[in-house]
Amino acid sequence: MIAQIIVDIAAKQTDRIFEYHVPDELTELEVGSRVFVPFGPRKLQGFVVGLTKESHFQGKLKDLLVVVDELPPLTPELVDLSKALADEIFAYRIALLKAMLPRVMRANYRKILTPVSAAAKRLPFFSGDPVDLNKITDNKEIAYIRKLLRSGDAEVEYIVENRARVKTQSCYAAPLAVAQYRKIYEGLRANALKQQQLLMYLIEHSDDFPMLQHDLERAAGVQTGTLTAAVKKGWLKKAATEVYRDPLAEFNEQTSSPVKLRLNQEQEAALQQIKPAIENQQAQTFLLEGVTGSGKTEVYLHAISHALSAGQNALMLVPEISLTPQMVDQVRSRFGSEVAVLHSGLSEGELYDEWRRIRRGEVRVVVGARSAVFAPLTNIGLIVIDEEHEATYKQEDNPRYHARDVAIWRSKYNSCPLVLGSATPSLGSRARAQKGVYQLLQLPKRANQQALPEVQVIDLKKTNFSGTQFDLSNQLVDAIKVRLKRQEQIILMLNRRGFANFMLCRECGYVMQCPNCDLSLTMHKDTGQMQCHYCGYTIPIPQTCPNCQSPQIRFLGTGTQKVEEELQELVPEARILRMDVDTTRRKGSFKKMLDAFGDHEADILLGTQMIAKGLDFPNVTLVGVVNADTGLWLPDYNASERTFELLTQVAGRAGRSAKTGEVLIQTFNPDHYAIKLAQTQDYERFYAYEMKVRHAGNYPPYFYTVLVSVAAKKAENAAKEAFKIKTQLQQNLQRSTIILGPAPSTISRLKNQYYYQILVKYKKEDNLNSLLHQIQASAQKVKKYGLSIYIDNEPEGIM
Repeated sequence: MIAQIIVDIAAKQTDRIFEYHVPDELTELEVGSRVFVPFGPRKLQGFVVGLTKESHFQGKLKDLLVVVDELPPLTPELVDLSKALADEIFAYRIALLKAMLPRVMRANYRKILTPVSAAAKRLPFFSGDPVDLNKITDNKEIAYIRKLLRSGDAEVEYIVENRARVKTQSCYAAPLAVAQYRKIYEGLRANALKQQQLLMYLIEHSDDFPMLQHDLERAAGVQTGTLTAAVKKGWLKKAATEVYRDPLAEFNEQTSSPVKLRLNQEQEAALQQIKPAIENQQAQTFLLEGVTGSGKTEVYLHAISHALSAGQNALMLVPEISLTPQMVDQVRSRFGSEVAVLHSGLSEGELYDEWRRIRRGEVRVVVGARSAVFAPLTNIGLIVIDEEHEATYKQEDNPRYHARDVAIWRSKYNSCPLVLGSATPSLGSRARAQKGVYQLLQLPKRANQQALPEVQVIDLKKTNFSGTQFDLSNQLVDAIKVRLKRQEQIILMLNRRGFANFMLCRECGYVMQCPNCDLSLTMHKDTGQMQCHYCGYTIPIPQTCPNCQSPQIRFLGTGTQKVEEELQELVPEARILRMDVDTTRRKGSFKKMLDAFGDHEADILLGTQMIAKGLDFPNVTLVGVVNADTGLWLPDYNASERTFELLTQVAGRAGRSAKTGEVLIQTFNPDHYAIKLAQTQDYERFYAYEMKVRHAGNYPPYFYTVLVSVAAKKAENAAKEAFKIKTQLQQNLQRSTIILGPAPSTISRLKNQYYYQILVKYKKEDNLNSLLHQIQASAQKVKKYGLSIYIDNEPEGIM
């Protein structure tokens, strides 16, 4: 048998199938298996993407070395998906195959220097641990190693390691009959109290064995020493057994009893449209457009329940890790232990175990963020994408997939419906629903019949401010104080973290910038650092100007840290929780903060856009937007859409229960259509207006787009290569196709790389896919000159 392998090298030359002979002892090999294979002088990890009996290779095939896992980690569906997606998004197939697995299942490669000659084996250099060449940095040692290699006294051995490790715990079996335990018990000396205790437990609970050590110690009231002695006497048998790491342990303790809410008339009508597609196994896409608080989640849960009743499984995606705790809580309370969760906030071990539970068919519902779209779930009967408009569903670096596109592919493969839900659908999805490509389902009213919150816009050009920072208007602070007196809660959003946006010297005009990027450094007062939010560069906050040493420096702009400090001065009685990237780095921090706010351990939840969507707190009656303009004037075609979506979503956090809600939006641009229509939460009018803007500018959804970016350490090199690519495109594409650029990216330098980009806009272009693949192939050739070429199909932004 011949195995067709994709090897673990992301390069154009190796982005193809390699064939290996399968030894007789490995004939049970399956498609999707992870294997180790010889590749030149090295050993590499690879994935089996096909099996055949014949080979067209003329020479002798090498033998496949090792099959890593008992169960193939990839399903045949995911193997097929990797092929289809690689062609569509211009990614190497190995990059996609690795993206489908937990991080810990990606191979670890080591280069070990091993002695060959007898003289070398006696050298002190080779005594002790193996010489790992990846860790050698001393120049003298490097020169010595080169000498050993040249003389043939040593050679390099390439080792591939599997980093995935299962968690085990000690487990005890009771090998004797109950009568034997009674006889032993009767013969014990009177002062052997712990042994008597253990034996009595064995007699009374023999049917409960085998038992994990911590369960046995707790139940029998004994310690490890007693169990060790019992093993030596033959009363117990000890073995290691595999256990799963449980990322939902906190949910197990807190999960409330399942409550299946009765759907209202509109929700029921939407569900009745979805049910036949589940029953008839139709690959149909539904767009569930419902105002905030309309009960979209309950429609999802009823649809999932219907799929499970039909003997099928369900996959559900949420856009942010911050939304996962509340959604998992609802799904787990409804469907119990058959739920698995996948997102980047899990530890490597937890992610590996959850992923294996899914692959082994031990769960029926998967909830997760973007990468969960690759979950190895089989027999899928329903796929749900909540807040489908969110840009976070698009992977920003290789492989640049969009979870919605992957979900559509999996929907067709599994012949199952896909439900896209949002209060503010993306223009592309709404346009497809208008054309009948998607089926539009609408929930125009809140599920509890409550009115949408009243929204007021505060013009920051005309208002008076509380405090000295000019961030919080008198109206907003007064409204906060009213809610605090009523013991109600407040959500405040500012989509900018840190304390101040930049440092300015009033003497010489110097602005402190990142040395690696064309960006100013952001002040983080709590850590005492100036930080770049793109490359992570940090430097201590200066006391004087680094350029002229003047003490006349100011920290301008605002972020969540500064607003938190100002709130503490203006309303000292308020308990404030700040939720942004800086405060949620630690594992489990999202859930702890949301639980604390839900239990009213805080009065104000202040945060970035991560608090703007999906959260449901009945006691929140006021939502304040500190500055609605943070993303409005970005040089991107969808800036208005993003602003409207964010404001509408965050406004929907207010008044979700019996108490009336109010929203205050602070802005310098109260007459901008995105803000005026967010005030009335009129999605239909915004959609109609924005579509006219897009049509006039020849932007999506009227045109398809591809962004080609060229990066180099020297700006002129990036520009030169970008012009070459533009010429190639112009010579091979139709005149109706629009080619913009090359032009420097909005942020022209990132991580010491200068970026130039070309935007291609087209309606129908048969040559484009093959042409872009040629450009992708040329990227490998120019890489040796320090040039990198990136192709982003349907980019979420063009900055």
